[in-house]
Amino acid sequence: MVVFRIERRSGLPAYLQIVHQVEQALRMGALVEGDKLPTAAQVAATTKVNPNTTLKAYRELERAGLVEVRQGAGSFITRSLATPQTAPESPLRAGLDAWMQEACAQGLTAHEVTTLFDAVLGQRYPQSAPVPAHTPTG
Repeated sequence: MVVFRIERRSGLPAYLQIVHQVEQALRMGALVEGDKLPTAAQVAATTKVNPNTTLKAYRELERAGLVEVRQGAGSFITRSLATPQTAPESPLRAGLDAWMQEACAQGLTAHEVTTLFDAVLGQRYPQSAPVPAHTPTG
């Protein structure tokens, strides 16, 4: 199950952060068709956002054709955004996973990994803005 992280100082509304995190999880294969999203109450408990914020995000995802809301059953993923490069079995993802394992083995915290990643991302993609959707815990 996906766990949302809300960055309060990002300037991006919380509902859009949820939308972006679901889209990212779909691109990376962490969420696949048929997966159930956490309830609005579960998201509120972990992120301290109003349940209506989550419902707004889920409606946005439903409009995009990514989520189906089933009354009384929950919200379910209807399609993937994974590409061959980002699917769980891809060589790029495997390489990133190996790098993350090495970073962990060397004692880097999640914050240090994120900082390092963002620095390299900024060098490789200087025109891209930082994506506030990922805020790993350490």
